[in-house]
Amino acid sequence: MNLNQALTQDLARVAPLYERVKTVIPDVEWPIHARYVAAINDLKADRNAVILAHNYQTPEIFHCVADITGDSLALARQAAATDAEVIVLAGVHFMAETAKLLNPGKVVLIPDQRAGCSLAESITAADIRELRRRYPDTPVVTYVNTSAAVKAESDVCCTSGNAVEVVESLGRDEVIFLPDEYLANYVAQQTDVRIIPWQGHCEVHERFTAPELEQYRADFDDLTIIAHPECPPDVLGVADFVGSTAQMQAYVHRERPRRVLMVTECSMSDNVAADVRDVEFIRPCNLCPHMKRITLANIYEALESLEPRIEIDPGIAEKARKAVERMLAIGG
Repeated sequence: MNLNQALTQDLARVAPLYERVKTVIPDVEWPIHARYVAAINDLKADRNAVILAHNYQTPEIFHCVADITGDSLALARQAAATDAEVIVLAGVHFMAETAKLLNPGKVVLIPDQRAGCSLAESITAADIRELRRRYPDTPVVTYVNTSAAVKAESDVCCTSGNAVEVVESLGRDEVIFLPDEYLANYVAQQTDVRIIPWQGHCEVHERFTAPELEQYRADFDDLTIIAHPECPPDVLGVADFVGSTAQMQAYVHRERPRRVLMVTECSMSDNVAADVRDVEFIRPCNLCPHMKRITLANIYEALESLEPRIEIDPGIAEKARKAVERMLAIGG
């Protein structure tokens, strides 16, 4: 079989997948993706593997090779429940670490080890130890967008979707909440618990500005703006709805606004638009450079070689796992 015949065969095999994404992936690009999509789905079966993909992954990954999709909370829950022997995390490094924490006996792969996170890198385990010295007996709530070493120094983890519930579950008058300053500010407005924040930021969400969004509202009639709570407070003040990536996605599916602007990483708009075709998406595109390190090519290479693997020091893993499991037990 020559290359043209092989491509024709692969295109036929994955044609149903293209039907799902054809509104967000131009037909001229699809043949480039199709060979990898077909090969990855074959290799997953051979390896007894699953691919977990965050909402910020591109549509050809999110809709065409992923078995489990969602925000960080959904991925954490599903990672804990999977029966697969191999987990490929199409996301960033801290997400792969979380999957490994919940599956210590399984192979967990990150297709590119350079897929980091500016927010996770804004705080260290030593920083938390210093905070505990300054605020003795104050519990530490840590956003899952952190390293395993930071989680290990924490009492409980949270996500943007369950942060308020986690904070209030502790039954304390004050908590240390880290590392995202803007999420901490948002949580403080939703609870009577005193929040002691850290000044970490997401390089994607902190770039949005209120004047930018106000201009979009002036340019488009009937525009609905929905924003992630990692955005600055003035941005959240302009938004019609604020929520986690899962909550934003559910809002669009439920409310079906005529036009919507999702104030978050822009691949998420593409992924939701593929399923909600009666809504017009206005896209102020802020890309996460770390998420975009994950490609079909390196997903295939990771499955083929079973590398790079996520490994965590056992002492750190044991303590970090407890913080994540406490979060999962709380729910949200």
